[in-house]
Amino acid sequence: MPSRELGGRSQGPLWGRGPGPAAGGGVIVNITHSAPGSPSKTIRFLNVAFDSSGDSLLAGDHQGNIYVFDLKGNRFNLVQRTMQACTALAFNLRRKTEFLVALADYSIKCFDTETKELVSWMRGHDSSVSSISVNGSGRYAITTSTDTAQLWDLDTFQRKRKLNVRHSVGIQKVFFLPLSNTILSCFKDNSVFAWEFDTLHCKYQLPTPVEGSTLLYKVFAVTRDGRIFVAGGKSNHLHLWCLESKQLIKIIQMPTKVRAVRHLEFLPDSFDGGSNQVLGVLSQDNMMRFINIETCKLLFAIGSHEEGISTAAISPNGRYIASVMENGSVNLYSVQALTQEANKPPPPQFKVVEDWPKCKSEANKLTMKVTSGRSERPWKSKGNKIQTRLLKVQANTSLENKENELPGGLNKKRLQALLKGYGEYPAKYRMFVWRSLLQLPENHLAFSSLIDKGTHSAFVNIQNEYPIKSRKLLRVLQRTLSALAHWSAIFGETPYIPLLAFPFVKLFQNNQLICFEVVATVVVNFCQHWFEYFPNPPVNVLSMMENILAHHDKELLQHFIKYNVTSQVYAWPLLETLFSEVLTREEWLKVFDNIFSNHPSYFLMIVVAYIVCSRAPLLHCNQRQDFEYFFHHRNNLDINVVIKEAYHFMEATPPDIHPQRVLDDFIPLTKGQYPVFNKYPKFIVDYQSQEWERIRQDEIEYLRERQLMHELEAKAQERKAEDEAWYRKQELLREAEEQRRKMLVEEEKKLAEQRQRLAAVRRELKVKELQFLDASRRRFLKYQQDQRQMELKRLEDEIARKASMREQETAATVQDVEVRQMELESQRQLFEQHLIKDQESSTQEMKEEIDASRRKADLEDHVVQRLMETDREEKQKAQMWEEVIRKKAQLEEEQKAAAAAHEHRKQFLEGEMNDVLNLAEKLQREDAYFERLRDLKAGRTGRGVEFQQVPKSGNVCLNDLSASESSSYVSSVRRQELACQERELMAEVRQLRQKLTAQARVRHPPTHLSSTKWTT
Repeated sequence: MPSRELGGRSQGPLWGRGPGPAAGGGVIVNITHSAPGSPSKTIRFLNVAFDSSGDSLLAGDHQGNIYVFDLKGNRFNLVQRTMQACTALAFNLRRKTEFLVALADYSIKCFDTETKELVSWMRGHDSSVSSISVNGSGRYAITTSTDTAQLWDLDTFQRKRKLNVRHSVGIQKVFFLPLSNTILSCFKDNSVFAWEFDTLHCKYQLPTPVEGSTLLYKVFAVTRDGRIFVAGGKSNHLHLWCLESKQLIKIIQMPTKVRAVRHLEFLPDSFDGGSNQVLGVLSQDNMMRFINIETCKLLFAIGSHEEGISTAAISPNGRYIASVMENGSVNLYSVQALTQEANKPPPPQFKVVEDWPKCKSEANKLTMKVTSGRSERPWKSKGNKIQTRLLKVQANTSLENKENELPGGLNKKRLQALLKGYGEYPAKYRMFVWRSLLQLPENHLAFSSLIDKGTHSAFVNIQNEYPIKSRKLLRVLQRTLSALAHWSAIFGETPYIPLLAFPFVKLFQNNQLICFEVVATVVVNFCQHWFEYFPNPPVNVLSMMENILAHHDKELLQHFIKYNVTSQVYAWPLLETLFSEVLTREEWLKVFDNIFSNHPSYFLMIVVAYIVCSRAPLLHCNQRQDFEYFFHHRNNLDINVVIKEAYHFMEATPPDIHPQRVLDDFIPLTKGQYPVFNKYPKFIVDYQSQEWERIRQDEIEYLRERQLMHELEAKAQERKAEDEAWYRKQELLREAEEQRRKMLVEEEKKLAEQRQRLAAVRRELKVKELQFLDASRRRFLKYQQDQRQMELKRLEDEIARKASMREQETAATVQDVEVRQMELESQRQLFEQHLIKDQESSTQEMKEEIDASRRKADLEDHVVQRLMETDREEKQKAQMWEEVIRKKAQLEEEQKAAAAAHEHRKQFLEGEMNDVLNLAEKLQREDAYFERLRDLKAGRTGRGVEFQQVPKSGNVCLNDLSASESSSYVSSVRRQELACQERELMAEVRQLRQKLTAQARVRHPPTHLSSTKWTT
């Protein structure tokens, strides 16, 4: 058994040489993983999963190592170390390089196999995740644990929905149905529900199984077409459900050795259309048995009691089976080597009828036992042989009708009539019609044997010559061409075979068997005599076409000859590409509807018809490049006219040049095995094949010699490296010894230096300690000095504050005094105004008295003149004037005395006011003083008024002296009163001054400052 030990390597080849199954068991390779440094300790693999192509395998072990095994490229690669065991894997995401892994901490992580980086981390489960299901598009995934199932969007890695159930009803599995928009959920109470993915509404529920067939469902599997659902559990029975009818259609009973089923999985087949027939059943005895669910026949089994299987996975292409063994290793099986029954034709469609007892229940009627023997064919009676002979005789009578009969109940004559009426077959039924017209045998086994031979060496690098964007289309083309080359060697050497096959590959890319058989039928029937002049073009066929062209359009042929354009220019490009370069898809399908419905010679006729119908643009061409361009590109041409012209040529061409004379009638491929195709110069192909083989062998020999040389060179380099390593090691030892000696000397020097540095450090520490003490003492002295300075500053601030307060009080007092002075000045000015007014009033009174006296005197003079004589009148008049003069002089003296008294009083008041201003700090508070001054002022004003009120007598006489005496009396009384008032005012001012001085001394005693001493 081939084996591969991974050990501590992160990458390497999977097997040494080409993979080949072992003689027993069909194992391609056994993969083990031992701990580095301890080969006896095995790191156990837990889970495996294939990608969507089936060519890559993902495996995870209990230490969290995730490996990718490239089965096609023969490589393995360690892509991730999660450091914890994985519980489930999924490798069929939309982005092919990404995979999902469920870990032991209940989380799901997404990694990339190329960058080896974490793509996303999904959390939400409270228990271990048992399975991961990815839908067909790869955009959504369902993770299942015992208590919940969660739906994830793999584009955003966000949870979309969550399925919760009661604790009493656990979840077994939730997964997507293939090719369907349905989610299937299976619970521990045997209930199975189907949900619509878009709305998550329940579509249906499977009914309860019939009585007597109940088993606890544990494991489940669904066919690739999503029609059959299989469930198993703790029993040797399997229940087969039809999801379309929602009914239990069959119960399969496994052998008695099977007591419980642990895993179920269908084996895919490329030719069953998704309705898988082979089911793998892993039982409690660690063996996986593969049975046919239709015949209930045991096909093969893998595993044994000694080498038991823990779990398994089958590749989507049905080629490999990967199983995790009980010992922790992984076995990779080849399905082709394991089964031979799968490659045989399907069994006959009959069932053995048995007479079941009436007491059997309905469940027993559905039960079928699995057997390992062949089903026996029924014995044919002689009557059947006689009936067969009779049918044969009847067939000879209607030979013509039998030739027109096609598979599928079609008639060739009717199809041709339909084609002539509509010009083409219905697009919906075209493929079915073509398969009937070509009578394809659908040899599955023969085609599988060709496909299993792998890619032909001639088409390994076909992508370099034909860079097709679609990888699927390129892969189908490569497989089809490889199958053709394996069928006949000529197709591996023919350069134009990819151009010929590509239209059919693109048309039948979803069914490779039909694609291959269509191409093979076209080559055998419609490409007759093409390979007789290999490697040159078919000159004989081109000559036939040139003769037909000469017969129907001689002018066009002469034009071709004139410009040296041969049939290899105007006919061969159309033949080798099958019109795919010059026609659209619809036109091409319409053309081949007619080609497949007629004789093979019609193909040549339609080529000539295409050339003749294009005569107008061709006659205008005069360069060879123009002709070549015309027959390699699409042109503006009505394909219906070309088809009709081809039918005309089929009827109007003379028999001596008609291709039907040379070409054989249509012969379909044989059933069972494909016919031998050797209509080509075998020696040329063999020679080329031998040359290619020789070149390949030379290349292999060269590569082997180069490998040997590289190995010898590597050994020499290794030996040289070993010698250099030994000398280097000796040199290193010597250098190490010398270095140790130097290190000892250096260490001694370092020790002495360290002792010196230690003594210096001690001295420095002592000096620093003394410096620290001195600094502390100075710091304390500075602290005391700062305290004294702060105290002095505080005293200075206090003195400055008191002085500032004193200055503020003085300024306030000065301002008050100035205000009071202004008030006194205003009062003085008011008093002076009153005095001036009094004087003016007195003067005015005097003038009025004088005027009155004058008027009286005039009046008396006037009276005396009448009564007395002139002399007496003159004497009286003289006396009167003397009296007036005397009174006038007296009045002037009084005015001078009043002015002197007024000036003296004014000077006295100014001196007193200056004294009062120096001491009057609180004049505003002495309201009594100002009230007294107002009273005095009021009294003075009253006396002045009384003084002004001089009594006026109506009888005034010149000889009467009472008026002058009264005026002199009034003036003397007035002076006395003024002098008395001045004295009283002065006394009051002195008293007020003494009072204010006493108050000032009481409020502001003299400050005695203590003597201070300044110290430095």
